Amino acid sequence: MWTTGDDLLRQLGALGNPHRLRIVAALLAERTYVSKLARELRISRALLQVHLRKLEAAGLVTASSEVGEDGKTLRFYELTPFSVVLTPEAIAAAVPTLTTPESVRGDGEEGRT
Repeated sequence: MWTTGDDLLRQLGALGNPHRLRIVAALLAERTYVSKLARELRISRALLQVHLRKLEAAGLVTASSEVGEDGKTLRFYELTPFSVVLTPEAIAAAVPTLTTPESVRGDGEEGRT
């Protein structure tokens, strides 16, 4: 759940992409590591990591590193339980907590002219 208007923007921004929605759906089924998730979603690991960082910054997923049987370090991701309740009242409550557009940049949308 978001606590400020900036948090709300980060969560909505993170969820406003089809790749990230697919990642959330896949992680609901199981906690997994980057390479496996990239294969399942049929996207490159580099692109997947960009999207995972955005989801992690929004507090929607968490990551941990573990050493596999072969001695390689694997980066595992799992969903953080969340709920986004979006009503006019929730938006009105979030507005007073918004900071300047520069403080919430990250997806290239805020602050554009």
